[in-house]
Amino acid sequence: MKDKITKAFEEKFLCSDRFAQKIETIVKEYEVSYIDAIIQFCEDNNVEVETVPKLISKPLKEKLKYEATQLNFLKKTSKAILKF
Repeated sequence: MKDKITKAFEEKFLCSDRFAQKIETIVKEYEVSYIDAIIQFCEDNNVEVETVPKLISKPLKEKLKYEATQLNFLKKTSKAILKF
């Protein structure tokens, strides 16, 4: 009984892993960017975009950051430190 409740709960509510899987599926299936995939997911599932940051896993965040940098939405940063 407890397993059924847990499974039903997981199907009803998103966790960061399931959200990332769904976004990856959309990206591959429709050949869109991660940003577009997240927006499409939100529209299709009546999810407010403002709630998405809570669902983004670290790997997905890195992909979004890379994509945003390539599109010049974020400044390119260097983590190298010059020491004299």
